[in-house]
Amino acid sequence: MKNQKNRLAAPFAVGLASILALTACGGDGFEDQDAGGDAEEATSAEGEASLVMLIASSGEAETAAVEEAAAEWAEASGNEVEVRVAADMNQELAQGFAGGNPPDIFYLDAAQVAQQASDGNLHAYEAQDNEDYFPALQEAFTYEDTQWCAPKDFSTLGLQINTEKWEAAGLTDEDIPTTYEELAEVAETLTEGDTTGLVFSPGVDRVGAFVVGNGGWWLNEDATEPTGTSEEVLAGLEYAKENLAEGSFAYAGDVDAGWGGEAFGTERAAMTIEGNWIRGAMSNDYPDVDYTVAELPEGSAGPGTLLFSQCWGIAADSEAQTQAVDLVNHLSTPEQQLEFAEAFGVMPSRQAATEDYSSAFPEDAPFIAGGDYGRGPVNAPDMTQVVADLNSQLEGIATADLQQMMESFDSNASAVLEQ
Repeated sequence: MKNQKNRLAAPFAVGLASILALTACGGDGFEDQDAGGDAEEATSAEGEASLVMLIASSGEAETAAVEEAAAEWAEASGNEVEVRVAADMNQELAQGFAGGNPPDIFYLDAAQVAQQASDGNLHAYEAQDNEDYFPALQEAFTYEDTQWCAPKDFSTLGLQINTEKWEAAGLTDEDIPTTYEELAEVAETLTEGDTTGLVFSPGVDRVGAFVVGNGGWWLNEDATEPTGTSEEVLAGLEYAKENLAEGSFAYAGDVDAGWGGEAFGTERAAMTIEGNWIRGAMSNDYPDVDYTVAELPEGSAGPGTLLFSQCWGIAADSEAQTQAVDLVNHLSTPEQQLEFAEAFGVMPSRQAATEDYSSAFPEDAPFIAGGDYGRGPVNAPDMTQVVADLNSQLEGIATADLQQMMESFDSNASAVLEQ
């Protein structure tokens, strides 16, 4: 299947998520309240409001599409919107919050919601038709029983398969793996010469998919206690360890690649595990490689994938929160989300847009399917260094003592969570 242009530069997407990715905790929906739970009224500018929007754009197509949509709202509402493209989103947001002059509305990664909410930087708001967002996305932006912002779009992981290598090995569509056992079998079949059956990037953002498929996660459901030494987590890690040790699985660095997409594009990998952002890299850098995409196989607990998303954050210090929420509602209609999909390749966060999106982009069906069961990052403050340490340890998983590794994680996570 030929790939198409996508909005994300894969190394950036993988690198950012690897540093920040955690798990999600549940919630019942939006409430206007601060991190302590006290209800607050939204501020509303008198007369015409002048909003500042900060985005982390993937390129000219995304910038132009967001500017056009914002301008449409401004013209219809009588307000003004200035769209700024961040050079360093995290740094510029931090500076704005610290200086008391943040943008009114901004892109916010799911892994940062808990931190920003606990710091008092976010205004929790009720988006129009909130129940239409994928439930997993609602959970990804929930912290302490409050959903803080409206999901903007999302990505999930899928299994990419090199068509030529698959057929050369005598495999057919009937052999596309649907279980972890079958994945290990076809990876062994495809491992030959300079080609490894399955190559993926290290860290929680890839290995974590096997943890989810086995029913585990790094923290408990309300993100208050670590669960690294649970049977489910260890089973997922053991599966990855065994196949990495046998050589039918490999990390990207083991085949001299910077990430799974590069290993796949240079055909050092017959299969890889990446998100829908791989389409842009394959189209631009490896246009002659034909491939197909399938959902990740099921583990002992059923289907499991990882979910990556951003939301429309609104600042607690904004003097025009009511107008900002109205802008979010305009940007988040199914029709507008489909326009964004056409313009720069994102998948809509609203279920009402799924059918039309799937019709327009049938090759993304495996990724869209993950919206029903994907697992988003943990929303727990101050966990960045803990996860960075786990990522470092996971690089040596093939020879690691898994029990010891996860005891170390649990100890580090507990120290943070109990503060």
